[in-house]
Amino acid sequence: MKSFLIIGLGRFGRHMAEKLIEEDNEVLAIDHNEERVETAMAHIRNVQIGDATNEEFIKLLGIRNFDVCVIAIGDNFQAALEITVLLKDYGANFVIARANRDVHKMLLLRNGADHVVYSERENAERLAVKYGSKGVFDYIELTPEFSIYEIAVPTSWCGKSILDKSIRTKYNVSILATKQGEEIFPLPHPDHVFTENETLIIMGHQSSVKAITK
Repeated sequence: MKSFLIIGLGRFGRHMAEKLIEEDNEVLAIDHNEERVETAMAHIRNVQIGDATNEEFIKLLGIRNFDVCVIAIGDNFQAALEITVLLKDYGANFVIARANRDVHKMLLLRNGADHVVYSERENAERLAVKYGSKGVFDYIELTPEFSIYEIAVPTSWCGKSILDKSIRTKYNVSILATKQGEEIFPLPHPDHVFTENETLIIMGHQSSVKAITK
């Protein structure tokens, strides 16, 4: 479980918060707009009204306690930039910000953002899985139920082969490839022995993958 601060409850922020909660993470969501906060309360338990460009408000949030801070503001670049700087000044561990233009992305990265995204729901949910799920390095949704994931090798699998672990039968996932650094080895043989210095690219039902990465 990780802790997230979501700033901005437009479509992007709301979708990401809901998906993070679905992935069993702790989420605090804030917005200066009372109407958006009231709407979000139906699905997000911890919601506050507040202006994240206000330094005194940021101080009260305990920024260092969050694993990831998300600036989900897409229509006010000046505010997003100010918030990015404030979050980093108060010790944010990892900041994800939105941008609508390349120049905005460049400026956000130069001023402390660790990751900058463009689109809305698709990126929101993908990032929620990528940064909110233990041992997941990347994620591509194929259908609402089945996805492709890049995951760390579970500790109990190291030193054992695909055949030893009966991966498809026992875990209901298919191993599409193994990866070491930037090199990918597709369709590993059943006698492939897992090592801790590789990652796995697997396909399966979201519940099956979640069980493996717990």
